Amino acid sequence: MPVVLYRVDERLIHGQVVVGWGHELRPDRYIVVDDDIAESSWEQELYALGAPEAEVLFTSIAQARERLRMWDTEPVRSVVLTRTVAAMYGLLDGQGGHFDVNLGGLHAGSDRIPVLDYLHLTARDREDLNVLAGQGVTISGRSLPDAPKVPLDTILSS
Repeated sequence: MPVVLYRVDERLIHGQVVVGWGHELRPDRYIVVDDDIAESSWEQELYALGAPEAEVLFTSIAQARERLRMWDTEPVRSVVLTRTVAAMYGLLDGQGGHFDVNLGGLHAGSDRIPVLDYLHLTARDREDLNVLAGQGVTISGRSLPDAPKVPLDTILSS
């Protein structure tokens, strides 16, 4: 089974992901793609506590790019999580367009503009999302599986 969800969520592994999406998608593994956390054993231990029923893998963006095709063909149901649009961009840029990215939780910040209750984007985020969409990546906003998908063109017009 391929990766069942690619999600940008600054909180990474938390209740909305593990309970909300996990109940719907039944992942066997969460893959956290983050350069800083890939080097921090104490943060890894903390995040792994949030998903006791699944394997949790931590990897850098570069390592994840090398493993992406493998994860897509393994029998393990995986959820790929990044905490920034930039990290998802680094993972998927130039990889082709068969990806479906969920924007699920980027909250207020000094350089972020609100576009949905749960989604605040920087100018750079918008640029990166446009590039990925131009490469055929499907991108939408959705906090939980039962919430309506908000297409990228609607998000970017906000």
